[in-house]
Amino acid sequence: MKPRISVLTLGVTDLERSLRFYRDGLGLPTDGIVGREFAHGAVAFFELSGGLRLAIWAQRDMAHDTGLPVQTISATAQTIGHNVMRKDEVDAVMAAAGRAGADIIKPPQDTFYGGYAGYFRDPDGHVWEVVWNPQMLPAD
Repeated sequence: MKPRISVLTLGVTDLERSLRFYRDGLGLPTDGIVGREFAHGAVAFFELSGGLRLAIWAQRDMAHDTGLPVQTISATAQTIGHNVMRKDEVDAVMAAAGRAGADIIKPPQDTFYGGYAGYFRDPDGHVWEVVWNPQMLPAD
């Protein structure tokens, strides 16, 4: 398998609320919710770096499509890492997330590997790490 992951989809309980959180609160670019004309098709995509897209899709629609039951989101099953270029950007992104309604679960602090990071949960409990790692700076 060639590593061509192009979309990361988060199941959400309230699509409109999550759209506001990611678009208005975090400032991620999007065309908004598309696919409303299809049963179980309403979804929003956000452009990320390197051609990657973040999608938000109602959990009930994801369950319908996969045939799996809706389950509670596990905060320790995975995290999404948002790498930034400068240490002070961690504080700025975390502050924006807090203003948007995120639950700040670990305020920014120095890390054991020489970086600086903090964690927040989005309105559905998905955990994001905002990190400045001087050994792994983003390409842009």
